[in-house]
Amino acid sequence: MVDAQLRARGIQDQRVLDAMLRIPRQEFVDEQYRNQAYEDHPLPIAEDQTISQPFIIAISLQALELEGTESVLEIGTGSGYQTALLALLAHEVYSIERHRSLAENAWAILARLGLGNVKVRVGDGSRGWPEHAPYNAILVAAAAPQLPESLFQQLAEGGRMVIPVGPPYSQVLQLVRKREGKAVIKSIEGCRFVPLIGAEGY
Repeated sequence: MVDAQLRARGIQDQRVLDAMLRIPRQEFVDEQYRNQAYEDHPLPIAEDQTISQPFIIAISLQALELEGTESVLEIGTGSGYQTALLALLAHEVYSIERHRSLAENAWAILARLGLGNVKVRVGDGSRGWPEHAPYNAILVAAAAPQLPESLFQQLAEGGRMVIPVGPPYSQVLQLVRKREGKAVIKSIEGCRFVPLIGAEGY
């Protein structure tokens, strides 16, 4: 997966590649799909959600430019796979999931893997987790109709956010940098995510 799907397609951040070598994706995939765990496409999980394709996760993580000292907010814990990668790449991770069953399952896997620098809560991800703000980086794993103001306000000055923005069936993955309190936005890649459900989502 790392050589054929990531490095070959331009993922160059060695910390991201090393993390994806270390975290076993099959642990986060339903048993019936484990034979596809390392293929480059999304897979269904419970609650009509998905685990994103490895390339989209890798390009998102690379865009965040994490060095290991950061406080990171993740919106959409889902299976917990991306959360586990963030745990290796950042100092501390705060992850929000709106489905309790997914949050509890992901937490159990993260604990089993010994990733103790993660906190998971159930709630409306579109409003973020203000108690622990500001965050050096925010990674949103669900599509928003526009940049949620609450999330941008919780991003530290100079911080980076990766978020899919657009209509429900086709979005653009955006890199948002906060410079002098304003959003500087760069398009990364076309994508398709499940919708961000909440007060500042769909």
